[in-house]
Amino acid sequence: MRDSILRRDGYLCQESKRYGKIIQANTVHHIFPREDFPEYQWSPWNLISLCNAEHEAMHCRDSGELTEKGVDLVRRTARRNNMDLDAIIKNKRKAQ
Repeated sequence: MRDSILRRDGYLCQESKRYGKIIQANTVHHIFPREDFPEYQWSPWNLISLCNAEHEAMHCRDSGELTEKGVDLVRRTARRNNMDLDAIIKNKRKAQ
């Protein structure tokens, strides 16, 4: 799956590309964290190619929590996929 996502994204960091920078990607990131959303872990729309620096900027290594940048990517992805993020989060909380 990793290889297919890197190939899909042209082996380029999609977050850097968004800002006009061409940087090689070496990591595939789960936009909706797989620990919290295992149902999305193999969905291609939930995976994005990133360089190490952008991947590190998406979540705090100490806590594993998403950073503001990571949360912003979740929001953009939810919007792009016509997902009601508030409803998804509310349902997750109910299930816990």
